[in-house]
Amino acid sequence: MREKRSVRTVLWPVLAVLLVPAAVSPLAWADAEQPPVYGTGPIGQPPEPPVPALARFWPVGVRPAVLRAWEPPLTPYGRGHRGVDLAASPGSPVRAVAAGRVTFAGRVAGKGVVSIALSGTDLRTTYEPVRASVRKGDEVAAGEVVGTVEATGAHCPAGCLHWGLRRGEAYLDPLSLLPPALLRRAPSRLLPVLT
Repeated sequence: MREKRSVRTVLWPVLAVLLVPAAVSPLAWADAEQPPVYGTGPIGQPPEPPVPALARFWPVGVRPAVLRAWEPPLTPYGRGHRGVDLAASPGSPVRAVAAGRVTFAGRVAGKGVVSIALSGTDLRTTYEPVRASVRKGDEVAAGEVVGTVEATGAHCPAGCLHWGLRRGEAYLDPLSLLPPALLRRAPSRLLPVLT
């Protein structure tokens, strides 16, 4: 014989199924303050202005494989990857992605590094490991060879170029310097809005 259930007993599981997901939904957290990402602006300050897509060339090759993408750290000394690693064999020419002035060309921790302040911006880009063919103070044009890729040892056994981008002390994604045509992205498509 079946027991009679009260309306409360029957409705409670239904309400729980409907209300609990709304309470833990990511949409419910949309207004919650998110932890800052180091490289997007100082804590409590607005995010960094967007990076202009002013690059005219990839630093190596035509469209090299990205072996490791940019991973912004959560803290100044936190884990992350403060640039991108592009596939490049030792001896490959390294080109300036945009016009600028060489601010550093030398060795850091045993690796060759070239840093260029990009003209008309507060951005500077770095390339390593590079055997520099330029010196500090040299003006370089977009596409000009600034050195060649050196062997990297354990970092990228097959060979790579680490390409970085900074604004002040903030690390930024260097791929954001590239216009869509160089990234070979498909054009945007508008889709119909369904009601």
